[in-house]
Amino acid sequence: MQNRGISRIKAQSSFELLITLSFGLAILLPIVVIAFIQLASANSSLSAISAQQAASKLASVASLVGSEGPPAKQLVQIEVPANVRFIYVGTPVTNAVGHEIMFVVASPTGLSYITAYSPVNVSGQLGGITSQGAYFVNVTAEAHCQTNPVVPCVYMSEVS
Repeated sequence: MQNRGISRIKAQSSFELLITLSFGLAILLPIVVIAFIQLASANSSLSAISAQQAASKLASVASLVGSEGPPAKQLVQIEVPANVRFIYVGTPVTNAVGHEIMFVVASPTGLSYITAYSPVNVSGQLGGITSQGAYFVNVTAEAHCQTNPVVPCVYMSEVS
């Protein structure tokens, strides 16, 4: 009879411990989920900031090279962040002569379009840059743009 009382006390202690641990996990689980959501948001913001810095750097160098005129040329290194899907130079989609440099960056909420304005006509082929890392880009002033020979522009191309 006495063994039965001891085993009942042990079972009750085990059950109380199980209930206590369940409450602790129930409180901890939402905190962990919120932390992961915040981390994903921070990574997305960091990618957008890095893309803006790279686009602004390209626009600044394009302005400098364009103001010097042909045959001015400069090699610039840019850091491409994670989740970049495409880089448009000139006009979006067609890469014709324009005034924008646009990074298309994937984020948890969809695609973000990070742009930088250049006062000179720009065009180029940077669509092949989609992986994170450092890349060299040739920025060249041309009297007759490769994408539209009628107008002068600053042409950008990736160094292979």
